[in-house]
Amino acid sequence: MSDSVGETAELVAKAAVSQFNGGGVEIKRVPYVKSVRDIHDVVEEAAGQNCIIAFTLVLPELREALVNEAKNHNIAAVDIMGPLLNALRTVTNKSPIMEPGLVHRLDEDYFRRVEAIEFAVKYDDGKDPRGITKADLVIIGVSRTSKTPLCMYLAHKRIKAANVPLVPEVSPPEELFQVPASRVIGLTVSPEQLNIIRRERLRTLGLTSHADYASMERILKELEYADKIMKKIGCKKIDATNKAVEETASKVLEHYYYITRQKNK
Repeated sequence: MSDSVGETAELVAKAAVSQFNGGGVEIKRVPYVKSVRDIHDVVEEAAGQNCIIAFTLVLPELREALVNEAKNHNIAAVDIMGPLLNALRTVTNKSPIMEPGLVHRLDEDYFRRVEAIEFAVKYDDGKDPRGITKADLVIIGVSRTSKTPLCMYLAHKRIKAANVPLVPEVSPPEELFQVPASRVIGLTVSPEQLNIIRRERLRTLGLTSHADYASMERILKELEYADKIMKKIGCKKIDATNKAVEETASKVLEHYYYITRQKNK
């Protein structure tokens, strides 16, 4: 429950639930809670269910109302924002503004994020090689190594990322060899996992999983070719085998922030 969009509470709840392997838990987001009446209605709906209310209510009167309502109905209520606000108040000797939704205001960071997302879409999958020289980072790799999801994730971090697929039959664009190697990231994955991913992709498209695209011979050929290109460029390589996009992105961001610090020295 939140007096803004509720992303923070939902993300924290999902992170906690993941520690119980999902646990058959359903998460329901209740955004834009604006009145004590809203609080009453939500708690009434939750009453009698085996549930927890996780909340990020900024306004003190709403937080107090929720805590009291939840207590009256014997519902566990977890204040995600309150303790951190109190800690910041103590450390900074300042009082919080207590205005919901400030993090989502249209500020410079917001527009940079939108610009980066538009960039990722425009220069996805090697559509336009000109994007390579304009990008903060260039992601390369064979098909189905999560290049596009990674670029979109980076875009939400305000990083302009282009991606280029590596295919033995098609020479990489010359621009790829003109940018600093530090700005290029090569994604690799084990042949076995790539085989599974590609077979599943073919299945969702209604095609036979025995197509050359998913054959181990083809996969090994593509991975060998990609490795040669990455060595020629001298770029950083990241093994994305059995990694979620967030895990791969954390390694990419670590590299990006390092080269940025070096550049600014």
